[in-house]
Amino acid sequence: MTLTRLTGSGDSAERCNLPVLLDGDEWRAKFRDFRTEAWRLETLPVYRVPDEEEEVREFLAGGRIDPHAYSDEYTDDLKRIRNEGKTKGRVHIVTRPLSDYLRYEFMYYEPHVLAGEEIRILDVTDRENPLPDVQDFWMFDRSTVVLMNYEPDGTQVNREVFEGDPEPFREAQRVALAESVPFSEYVKKLDL
Repeated sequence: MTLTRLTGSGDSAERCNLPVLLDGDEWRAKFRDFRTEAWRLETLPVYRVPDEEEEVREFLAGGRIDPHAYSDEYTDDLKRIRNEGKTKGRVHIVTRPLSDYLRYEFMYYEPHVLAGEEIRILDVTDRENPLPDVQDFWMFDRSTVVLMNYEPDGTQVNREVFEGDPEPFREAQRVALAESVPFSEYVKKLDL
């Protein structure tokens, strides 16, 4: 999928290809319309999400959620996905000590797992990262890849539809799944 833009005027217009960036309804449609699987690779220790800033401050001040009682739009959607026979999962590559943001995010991973998301952790603290040059991405139905582009500090730049062969991303998923452990197993060893 490529956007084509005409530049110039009249007969001298030339065509150039622009990346397809997803936001708003087009982005939400990816999660509503996938047929079997939505899967994410996360590689960063911090994601700067404006909507989460207050929650992170509360977490750092000692606030916690009850993972067994917690429910929101995201967990409701996870339950819908599971009831429709679809899967949603992710692998997060981490190193210890965990960043404050990861500790905060892990608090929400537990109710997400309970609601049906398949979350795994690939800890590369004491070993070589098997996916050192792979950036964050979402893959839908093992065929559509959306690159998640971030600044080094974790601020999102955009979401870009990948135009090439999805096979390297399927291979990255295979490696990530093989080299990671289920979230619930990983957190048993941590003092969060």
